[in-house]
Amino acid sequence: MKLPKPPIAAVALAALAFGSAPLTADNHSIAGVDPVAFVTADADRTARVAQQLWDYAELGYLETRSTDLLQGELASEGFRIEKGIADIPTAFVAEWGEGGPVIAILAEMDALPGINQSASASRDPVQGKHAGHACGHNLFGAGSLTAAIAVKKWLEETGTPGRIRLYGTPAEEGGSGKVYMTRAGLFDDVDIAIHWHADDENSAAARTSLANRSAKFRFTGISAHAAGAPERGRSALDGAEAMNMMANMLHEHMPQDARMHYVITSGGNAPNVVPDFAENFYYVRHPDPDGVEEIWARLENAARGAAMGTGTKVEWEVIHGNNPLLVNETLAKVMDAKLRSLGGITYSDEERDWAEQLQASLGDAAKPLEGAGEIQPYEKNLGYGSTDVGDVSWATPTVGVRTATWVPGTSAHSWQAVAASGHSIGYKGTQLAAKAMSLMAVELFTNPELRAQARAEFDEARGEDYEYRSLLGDRAPPLDYRK
Repeated sequence: MKLPKPPIAAVALAALAFGSAPLTADNHSIAGVDPVAFVTADADRTARVAQQLWDYAELGYLETRSTDLLQGELASEGFRIEKGIADIPTAFVAEWGEGGPVIAILAEMDALPGINQSASASRDPVQGKHAGHACGHNLFGAGSLTAAIAVKKWLEETGTPGRIRLYGTPAEEGGSGKVYMTRAGLFDDVDIAIHWHADDENSAAARTSLANRSAKFRFTGISAHAAGAPERGRSALDGAEAMNMMANMLHEHMPQDARMHYVITSGGNAPNVVPDFAENFYYVRHPDPDGVEEIWARLENAARGAAMGTGTKVEWEVIHGNNPLLVNETLAKVMDAKLRSLGGITYSDEERDWAEQLQASLGDAAKPLEGAGEIQPYEKNLGYGSTDVGDVSWATPTVGVRTATWVPGTSAHSWQAVAASGHSIGYKGTQLAAKAMSLMAVELFTNPELRAQARAEFDEARGEDYEYRSLLGDRAPPLDYRK
């Protein structure tokens, strides 16, 4: 799915053709005011908020302290806040400004269960902590907060009409918070949405994602003494394992770009008791939503067959579902130019020593540390992850950026990512993302031609007959899926 890479110079020229003044490391002023300066001045708050979110490490739909923290910071800057939106207690929208275009910045805040780590460069689980920011959403939330406040200050000082909106979006990790917000129409009046993500490199590539759906498959059987009366039992675990065996056979007959993975979340408590309950948690991914649906139907049949063959019963609950990210190259090329004008990350001597120590745990995956200071070539490609930003991108033109918040070579959902997300290296990458987003937002406020061209690409990509369809159906938000 990769397209030929255009020359970097050509990308920059294409972006500047929309009317921006050339930006350099010392010149980011637009309309006489530099939004990057506001981000730089707010570095202490960025780090403080990122650290607090990292300490909280709250799971999806349970981010009560995290959302209160973000809302409190925004309220102190004069943002109008609406909370508890889309039937999600921890979701909110914060807005500043009047009239003009509406530019949205997305902010995530949820952590991942089952993995934690101190900010040490060697493996050091935190006793009693059951979650960690292994995907950097503490940085996501803090960086988006900083960018929104910087843009607010720019709008205020320049007197530019327009509204900057920060969307507090819970439960990205398997909860699809943004899908419920999209389904509720909360992005219908947004001109452009901006997002970012933690990474081990700096890039504004137009990277799409896989559509996905998840569900918990729950088997029920009959308990009995496993030795004294095995003939009376019907093992729910047998049903779960039979399903997994058939699903693993299905792997051989899926499209190459599809993905399917699972965990057994419940399988019994004692070997001498035939378990009467077992549960599998499955994800199915494919570049196209229809591909997800096709594989999903086969997975459901595997569950039915497993239950029939083991004398058990099965039912399932869809937990989340995301559409693939609809890239907008008109916007992505401009974001790429903004990122290049800022440059990459520079480590202090202390940070370099820390990064080298952490890299020892990465083995062959380690990359040169100099990569944190580079901007990756622009390209359009397929990412194999999934995100609920995908649904937002089908509601309004959307653009993203990734920055080197993690040591080069680090994988998301790892203890190394948790460590860097709570370290100054992570905070530096967050500052870079906030600067890029603030520049992009200001460009959008001042460049109606860019907004119009982005919308034209968006409308053409969706097609005249497009109707939004959620992959999770009409279910209510699963507020208890992490409990």
